[in-house]
Amino acid sequence: MHESELIGLIKRRDEKGAALLLRHYAPLMRYIIAPILQNEQDREECVSEAAMRVWDKIEQFDPSRGSWNAWLTALTRNAALDKVRKNKCVVPSEDVPNEAPSSEPTPEELIVKKEREDAVREALGRLPVQDRALFYRKYYYLQSTAQIASELGMTERAVEGRLYRLKKRLRKTLGGEEHE
Repeated sequence: MHESELIGLIKRRDEKGAALLLRHYAPLMRYIIAPILQNEQDREECVSEAAMRVWDKIEQFDPSRGSWNAWLTALTRNAALDKVRKNKCVVPSEDVPNEAPSSEPTPEELIVKKEREDAVREALGRLPVQDRALFYRKYYYLQSTAQIASELGMTERAVEGRLYRLKKRLRKTLGGEEHE
């Protein structure tokens, strides 16, 4: 099945699209989720949650902004990270004081965060494709060094060395050399 057909089915709210999504893309979704969630039950719940997000947000998919796989993996990764946050944030309400300060960032903090994100995105964009892919595998998809090494046919030490040099290059590009 071609991805445009699948997208069309989901946009038309045809349940066949949901079934095909899980049949064809659940392995990719599990691959993305596995390094983030350790509990098998959480992983399966997250695959279902990610599929529901695809169903609910399909209108937001724009092929001019990126590929289907990139959109799907980002949505799946975010679902897994949300699950981690949800699991960590279960706090009995009586433990939270009434006068607790807002955890929302200030407008200034939001601006600084956005500027940092833009600078990192720009620096990553200037990297060679292989280095950028390695960076994303380790720090965006949270894959283990062993998994990366195995899949790329490298030793773990070689992966760690490349990541070290890559971080050093990024740190220099981003003006953080004096913080070493």
